[in-house]
Amino acid sequence: MEKVNVTVRMDKDAVAQLDEFAKSDDRDRSYLIKQAVDSYIRMRKWQIEDIKKAVAEADAGDFASEGEVEMMFQELTR
Repeated sequence: MEKVNVTVRMDKDAVAQLDEFAKSDDRDRSYLIKQAVDSYIRMRKWQIEDIKKAVAEADAGDFASEGEVEMMFQELTR
């Protein structure tokens, strides 16, 4: 996988906090930033896929009936 350099401007306090975390984890700042970006990408991909599935279900008319919604509401409010 080809790697590229990216430059980011961050708040001084955030960088200091990152450095503290990096030191306690015996890692460097770059490692923590890459880890955070990877986590964000995985989360967003999951959200987008989940939204696409929900839209497909809605487009197909796959909705809960009024009775199913009422039963679920009763279960959750007991």
